[in-house]
Amino acid sequence: MRPHRLLPFLAALTLAALPVAANTAVQPAPRDAAWLKRHEGFVAEAARGGVDVLFLGDSITDGWRRPAPNGGKAVWDREIAPLRAANFGIGGDRTQHVLWRIEHGTLEGLQPKVVVLMIGTNNTGFERDSTTPRNTPAETVAGVQAILGQLRRRLPEARVLLLAVFPRGEQPDHPQRLQVNEINRGLAPLADGRLVKFLDLNSRFLAADGTLPAAVMPDFLHPREEGYTRWAAALQAPLAELLR
Repeated sequence: MRPHRLLPFLAALTLAALPVAANTAVQPAPRDAAWLKRHEGFVAEAARGGVDVLFLGDSITDGWRRPAPNGGKAVWDREIAPLRAANFGIGGDRTQHVLWRIEHGTLEGLQPKVVVLMIGTNNTGFERDSTTPRNTPAETVAGVQAILGQLRRRLPEARVLLLAVFPRGEQPDHPQRLQVNEINRGLAPLADGRLVKFLDLNSRFLAADGTLPAAVMPDFLHPREEGYTRWAAALQAPLAELLR
């Protein structure tokens, strides 16, 4: 082989030999002791059954438990709880954490008619070192797809309401907002319209210029009571349809 052709050949061999980074978003993983305790509480709740609508997610879902003004407890009690709903959201969860919970009993004993799933915002951005990326949008979508596969296998009769990840960052060009938008474009095709329905509610939270009002999400990530009120109103018709 001629020398000028040898270098690209050797470079290709070197790249091929490099390990390919695994997609952590699809690898079930637990968290700390406090998280495990919460998970065990959900396992016990699941064993009691009696749930028609199951919410799975992260701190945004978890926030239905917080009292006003920075949470949706009153809205949940008034609008969601009468549907025989359970909230299995845990703050800080990523797709891999929900996968681990599913594999370790969080669904056992449940036969919900509908699962409301929103997960992925914590897969965006960087780790605590501010330099290590968490997951790409494509990796995050693969994580959500893995969750849907587990739900279909373990709850074959349930229908899934797959929610677009809520907007984050005040401005439309916020880096994580852009990541979320790309994730949502990847999530939409995961729905078949029958067993899995995709619902994008993000326009209900944004101002006309695309900014995210602090009156809806004070930290530009977590809804306050006004945000949960809008969320509950937007769920009424889809849930009524899926619960028929």
